[in-house]
Amino acid sequence: MPRLSIIIVTYNSTAYIDTCLRSLVEQRPKVDHEILVVDNASTDGTLRSIRQRWTGVRVVDAGENLGFAGANNLGIRQSFGSLVLLLNPDTAVAAGAVDALVGAVDRRPDVGIVGARLVDAGGRAELSWGNMVSPFAELRQKLVKRSAESLTRREREVDWVSGACLLVRRDAAEEVGLLDERYFMYLEDVDFCAAVRGRGWKVLFTPTAEVVHLRGQSRATASAATEQAYRRSQLAFYDKHHPGWTPWLRRYLKLRGKLPDNRSSHD
Repeated sequence: MPRLSIIIVTYNSTAYIDTCLRSLVEQRPKVDHEILVVDNASTDGTLRSIRQRWTGVRVVDAGENLGFAGANNLGIRQSFGSLVLLLNPDTAVAAGAVDALVGAVDRRPDVGIVGARLVDAGGRAELSWGNMVSPFAELRQKLVKRSAESLTRREREVDWVSGACLLVRRDAAEEVGLLDERYFMYLEDVDFCAAVRGRGWKVLFTPTAEVVHLRGQSRATASAATEQAYRRSQLAFYDKHHPGWTPWLRRYLKLRGKLPDNRSSHD
């Protein structure tokens, strides 16, 4: 049985999934692993393309768009590794990055989740970790983004790491019932890390693993839908973690014309 299961959720991802899979195949991690792609009912031929080009990759057709959390949970349930790497399709994994993530959890038996240093195509760092989301933490996160280069140079324990590249122990994931499927897209990684920390595990950010994240490519054609999805997740997150702030958040979003409608993110 593979020690590591790499799970990639796709949705209309033909523009970049080959780059992601090529980075994993050509710079093969040393750890024994499997690669599982879960496709969220793509309409651009993603599923067919992967099956034709990448015969060593296991593909699961979700049959409908389950969202990020739901599709990853499907992948986790159908995979076998004691470690699980959640990886965005719009990433390219540098040589040694996956093994560096595995090495980080091997060194720290108290760590349940570890995240990588994310950079864009030009090598500029993305702030891929942070403090628990709250009204003040969200403001701080926006202010410190300009310092991402220096803030992502040292290993540290954090409240959350980005789901674009997140390694979790299967035991820790199963302890919390996997990802919360109330989040269709956005903030499910923060919530997942909070749940794992709530069980006594640490969350670690390590710069020894670097991954290129072509952030925005997967969302560029659906900015209005993306905004709606983010705001739904934001409200769900505050309902769960900061219920006293939810009425204020709703008023703020309504004043700015950003209060999401009641339609499902599947629409």
